[in-house]
Amino acid sequence: MEVNVNFTENAKNDFHLVVRAREGDQRAYADLMHRYKDSIYYMVLKMVNNKEDAMDLTVETFAKAFEKLDKYQPDFAFSTWLFRVATNNCIDFIRKKKLNTLSIHQMTDDEGDEKPFQIKADVLNPEETSIKKQQTEELKLLIESLPARYRNLITLRYFDELSYEEIAEQLDLPLGTVKAQLFRARYLLSNIMNHFSRDDI
Repeated sequence: MEVNVNFTENAKNDFHLVVRAREGDQRAYADLMHRYKDSIYYMVLKMVNNKEDAMDLTVETFAKAFEKLDKYQPDFAFSTWLFRVATNNCIDFIRKKKLNTLSIHQMTDDEGDEKPFQIKADVLNPEETSIKKQQTEELKLLIESLPARYRNLITLRYFDELSYEEIAEQLDLPLGTVKAQLFRARYLLSNIMNHFSRDDI
């Protein structure tokens, strides 16, 4: 893989980071994320108009991009490719969200007659309950491998289901710090989960 001679200086720097990342250099991954996390976040925020969704989608974007890094071709800048990954991820998210929203028109059949309105039970069957419990235990084990401050934040946010504001108050931290550290914690966790699933194969 050779650098495109038409690249800007910034794009060339990205290219060299990508090469290093492909070779397993964790610092290169961190540098790429540091360069683009804010611009990706604000682009995603414009698309989904929800800060928490935007934060989650930003983490997902980097997880997906880093997982598919071997598919990146230097015909165009890494940033262009990364923003395309982010855009596609957002479109998928919006599409799924729309599918989960039942409109009033869906309560009639093709001839306009009303049809029974059925809602799937939220209660899991015994097998689903067992699987969910096992997945939760596995997730807790992965969280245990995180540094203490990140482990604490993930637990408060996703197991105790506290809001960002409640976490900030409980830990006596600025709201911005809580959000930034949770962002980092989710990124670390997604990396661990990727390695974990690959080791399982």
